[in-house]
Amino acid sequence: MPTYDYACKACDHAFELFQQMSADLETVCPECGEESLKRLIGTGSAVIFRGSGFYETDYRTKSYKSGAEAEKKANESTSTKKTPSTGDGATKSNGETSSSPPKKPQAGPSTQSD
Repeated sequence: MPTYDYACKACDHAFELFQQMSADLETVCPECGEESLKRLIGTGSAVIFRGSGFYETDYRTKSYKSGAEAEKKANESTSTKKTPSTGDGATKSNGETSSSPPKKPQAGPSTQSD
């Protein structure tokens, strides 16, 4: 239900009224009691779209949704599969090990004095 703006011509009282679109117009001012209310033209029942991507995120087609769901399931199934590991130091046929890359030498504590 929209909110409508009303103003009284007699006492200049202005207020907002939350009412159905099919409801009759108010004519009696709640402040002075005169029958001189007028509904103002404003945003009342307008729909306001805010933010970017409104259409893209809210009104996708069924084919897009089913394709996205299939892609999501495919990604989940590949991420849950575990590849067999050969363990640390396992030797390949060419003599190389399949362990982690060679470690860099670590710098020890400095022995320099000032």
